[in-house]
Amino acid sequence: MSRDEADRALARLRDERERISAALLELEAHQGYQLLEGAALDGETQRLRSEVRAGLASLWALFDVYGRVLGAAEELRARHGKPGQTQLKELTWLLAGPSVELPAEEVPLERRTLLSVPSGEKLTLRAAVERMTPLYEEAARAVAALDAVWSALLSRLAEVEAERRGAEELLESLGGTEPELDRLRADLAAVAAVVRSDPMALARDGRADTGRLDALRTGLAEVRRGLEEAERLRDGFADRVRAVAAVLDQLHATEAEARQVRDEVLAKIVNPTLPELPELSAALADRLAAVARPAQGVGWSDLAQRVAGLERAANDALARTREAAGVIRGLLDRREELRGRLEGYRVKAARLGHAEDTELIQIYEQARELLWTSPCDLRKATVTLSGYQQAINARTKGVER
Repeated sequence: MSRDEADRALARLRDERERISAALLELEAHQGYQLLEGAALDGETQRLRSEVRAGLASLWALFDVYGRVLGAAEELRARHGKPGQTQLKELTWLLAGPSVELPAEEVPLERRTLLSVPSGEKLTLRAAVERMTPLYEEAARAVAALDAVWSALLSRLAEVEAERRGAEELLESLGGTEPELDRLRADLAAVAAVVRSDPMALARDGRADTGRLDALRTGLAEVRRGLEEAERLRDGFADRVRAVAAVLDQLHATEAEARQVRDEVLAKIVNPTLPELPELSAALADRLAAVARPAQGVGWSDLAQRVAGLERAANDALARTREAAGVIRGLLDRREELRGRLEGYRVKAARLGHAEDTELIQIYEQARELLWTSPCDLRKATVTLSGYQQAINARTKGVER
């Protein structure tokens, strides 16, 4: 090299050394690397840390030798303002020759001879950089992958633990126990231990698998909602009890009305097909009394479930009873409907000039007797009324022809 070429090479390599040093320091300052170095690790993550440490150790060792060679070249150039051929040859060897001697490695026993000695590989500065590059890239990829997985898991873990704390605070204010919360808390502790000590065990295809944490969060959210319901019950317990009592009063009245209508139908309709009439108000009243005066030691969470169940049962019973009463009352309504239709057909027959038609009068009287006699045979009355309608229609068609 000429003096100018040597100076340009030195400037380029000096800049290269600074950039390599900055990259290595930045890697070691990375959050993922700090997590990797600062945690007590197990399993797959521990194996990853061992690989990263080994790679970085090799990288720093190579960079150290690289830096010493470049430092020697800088020192040589600084001592000779106008280097001669001897100095330029030495600079050329340092900057472009195999001047980077790696630490000697012992020859494996199976390959030794009697005169074997430790051997050290020699590289140029450029080859040393080429050797360092994949070591750096592999370590950077591993650290970045770990940081992405660990950050996602720790973020989700924080959300789940916040959900757990919220449920625990509610339970503490309510008193009592919550077995489902105990189970979820134990499961969360197990998953949290894995997240903190072996996050890569929860990685799938290089990405964080938050499935277990998501399931725990869902379960804890359900428990928290139940506890919030218990808190609302505690704060408005008297109003909830009064509301259930009001529904039961309606139920009791509806049952009594349904029984009255059923008795009327049995008296006025022949062989009616009646739905089963539920009688639930008394049993539900007993449940309400038990809820209103809970036994000692019953927590608000348990009481909330009982009240919610009682509310559903009371509303369901009221709806079923009203439906059954409506079906039963429908038989009486059917009789009134048939009576109205019979009178309508009679008026139609008279308007068409058949008021004195003996056959029509006979059919009308048969239908009227069926509909105004108790008990009423709705089936026969319906058939007779249909015949009366057909007879009137037949006469109407005769007139038209």
